[in-house]
Amino acid sequence: MHARTLHSWELTTAEAREVQRELAARVSRENALSRPPRLIAAADISGAHRGEEALGAVVVVRYPELDVVEVRTARKRPSMPYVPGLLSFRETPVLLDVFERLTTAPDLIMVDGHGLAHPRRFGIACHIGVLLDVPVVGCAKSVLVGKHGPLARARGSWVELIDDGEVVGAAVRTRDGVTPVYASIGHMVDLAAAIEWTLACATRFRLPEPARLAHQAASGRLLPT
Repeated sequence: MHARTLHSWELTTAEAREVQRELAARVSRENALSRPPRLIAAADISGAHRGEEALGAVVVVRYPELDVVEVRTARKRPSMPYVPGLLSFRETPVLLDVFERLTTAPDLIMVDGHGLAHPRRFGIACHIGVLLDVPVVGCAKSVLVGKHGPLARARGSWVELIDDGEVVGAAVRTRDGVTPVYASIGHMVDLAAAIEWTLACATRFRLPEPARLAHQAASGRLLPT
């Protein structure tokens, strides 16, 4: 998979925020999935917060079986320091290197992070989606921006995540009584599709299976194929 070159990675924090504002206008909030995806990829990264070389990982699974088709990793030292709200400028270049190594082309990508649920409506799920121009869902473990109301305990329950009067995502219960995950639009999906595929892939654990496997690969516990 090849990413489009839409901006430099050598940016000041002010320039990076401006890039987010500009590229946020390119995010498609409409669902482009006309049929169920056959191949779903998930991306995760470790080490990017600690000033060390980061390990990025992408796992591709076959849906609905959720068996592993491909695992790829790449190591790279992020060039930008950690700045709240600009994490994608540290992590995305590493993950793009991994996507370049894939031999399969996923129909849908799940990213461990936010999409629209971001101060400038351009989290890492949007960043990767716009650069790769494929459908992407953000699936985060915690809230970055926004608030939501009470959430029923049953699996499949969800409530809107709202920031500054705008619906930016959803808190989704993937298992009965377990802490929710936070789904949001990355690119070329709507919120209903983001929720649907988060739940469809969360068959056994809190995290959707592709995301769980990508976390294992980024932690060195699932080796590249």
